[in-house]
Amino acid sequence: MPDLSKSICLVAGASRGVGRGVARALGEAGATVIATARSTETGYRTEGRTEVIEDTAREVDVAGGRGHHYVCDHTKEREVDVLVSWALRRFGRIDVLVNAVWGGNEGFDGERHADGSRFGTPFWRRSARGLGHALETGLAAQYLTTRAVAPAMVSARKGLIVTISFDTGGGYLGDIVYDGAKAAMNRLSLAMGHELKPFGVTALTLSPGFVRTERVVDAGQGAEATETPRYAGRAVAALAGDEGVIRHAGQVLHAADLARSHHFTDDDGSQPERFRIDTEERPR
Repeated sequence: MPDLSKSICLVAGASRGVGRGVARALGEAGATVIATARSTETGYRTEGRTEVIEDTAREVDVAGGRGHHYVCDHTKEREVDVLVSWALRRFGRIDVLVNAVWGGNEGFDGERHADGSRFGTPFWRRSARGLGHALETGLAAQYLTTRAVAPAMVSARKGLIVTISFDTGGGYLGDIVYDGAKAAMNRLSLAMGHELKPFGVTALTLSPGFVRTERVVDAGQGAEATETPRYAGRAVAALAGDEGVIRHAGQVLHAADLARSHHFTDDDGSQPERFRIDTEERPR
């Protein structure tokens, strides 16, 4: 693991899933981590789930870093701006931003979405509401948070912005809402990477595999998952410690590839391969 003891990291969407894994991995590297999300032990919890942002901050502390929690809805521009202002006043800078906010799977139980449709149901049989929600909690959250953090990084002439998404370069991901939202997020990273690179700031996308998140386990798919959330987290830590990371500006990188080039493993010592979604025809 790189030494990130002098790094200030903001992980948006860190109450559970990949975001929590990233926060913990950055803590393992000694970083100061500001973990944000909507779910808090003293108030609102997404879908009534048990995971809260305070627990993530504690996990960062236990891992060896310095954890701080901040309740924020990253789809709300004012809340994001207030968060970033607070972070800059408190810590003076933000070295790493991780956009791990994603609400596109809210209401999905492993079989059906909230509107009753299955993953991969033809678009003409789907509610249009799902696409709007996926874009709001993915693309819009990514845009608002990066937009708020970018000025400080541009002024400092350095910084790393990582968006957690899924690579669409290999073809259709099997579900029109999921595919469209992820493709849009990847494209936004490409555009941001192009505009920020002249100022020494790197924006890119990280594509994990089938991650064993709390939601995946609850859906009974834990055994099918290929990796833990900390695998992607260690990929982010490796990128944060890579002095030549700007060569990746605008790209979609795979956690599996970074594990081999930067010599890290998952919790069990393995290096899972790239994960590909099976898009073969199946019952709708």
